[in-house]
Amino acid sequence: MSAFNQQNTKTRRSSFMNSNPVMRRLNKVDERDSDNCATYAGITAKTIYFLLFSVVGIFVQLLVGKNFATGDTFRINYEGFKVTLYQYETFVLIGVVIAAIIFQLLAFFARGTTPVTGALYCVTQGYFISFLVFKVLGAYHMEYLGALALLITVLIVLIMSILYSTGVIRVTKKFRMVMMTLFITVIAASILTFIGYFIPFTRNIVMTIQNNFGLSVGVSIIFIIIAALFLICDFDTIDHVVNDKLPEKYEWQAAFGLAFTVLWLYLKVLDLIITIAGRNRD
Repeated sequence: MSAFNQQNTKTRRSSFMNSNPVMRRLNKVDERDSDNCATYAGITAKTIYFLLFSVVGIFVQLLVGKNFATGDTFRINYEGFKVTLYQYETFVLIGVVIAAIIFQLLAFFARGTTPVTGALYCVTQGYFISFLVFKVLGAYHMEYLGALALLITVLIVLIMSILYSTGVIRVTKKFRMVMMTLFITVIAASILTFIGYFIPFTRNIVMTIQNNFGLSVGVSIIFIIIAALFLICDFDTIDHVVNDKLPEKYEWQAAFGLAFTVLWLYLKVLDLIITIAGRNRD
């Protein structure tokens, strides 16, 4: 363990706040297992496992999405892109969002279910990503923007890992408290915005906010910065899991916490790109 990590082990354990509930719970674990402990390789492999399930979600949407293109239709303006939605397609999309919330909570708090519920959560995220890339952007033959968002996301992850490993950004108790407060705020805002769109008397307010280009870009950039900083907290917690020799079973939660942040970061980058591309169409 590095000197920096040794000095901050106590701070991590006593800290109440963290980047997300998964990582916060890991910081409070006192179990140790020198013979069968967590490793960086194990966490990396399990993170890839979860992210691959998001790819499964993409293929699920591509394969079965057309089966739900029935019922009444209505058009929405998503960040400058006019999209035709079918009634049943909308119901399925809302169901996917609800399922994502349920699987996310189960993966967070029912530790033994994380390998399954975490994977199912990633499937829902893949489904939603596929909807944005192939339904919203695909209607204008701009699917390549999904690949651009992926490239930017990978670059951000690499940059943040370098900033953390070199000690340029250090995780303190205050840093964690601020990040957790921001985490709760942005998740609540995202859920309320989504729900508000489907409530008649709040829809106009939501649409007005979303149609303000400067505000939309500013909010997206703030969310991307927050998600990137969450990665720093995740890396620090993973150091705790490995260096303090937590049992191997905790690799699942550490990996899901990191996968959760990476997927969220990708969606925010994609949303920013869609916003800018929609503006350029005007």
